[in-house]
Amino acid sequence: MATIGTTARTGERCPESGVWQVVGTPSTTAPIAKNNVMPPYGGRAVTWRLTQYA
Repeated sequence: MATIGTTARTGERCPESGVWQVVGTPSTTAPIAKNNVMPPYGGRAVTWRLTQYA
């Protein structure tokens, strides 16, 4: 299981289902399921951080 605070970049496979937050500003949160591809945000590649388990 990935720990809270784990990061993943746009285009990588999600390592853990949960609520992910974009690192930096502007930021957003999104529920992303394990093995889904991490999405871009604002039309660009970003780093996502796991903030809460699903």
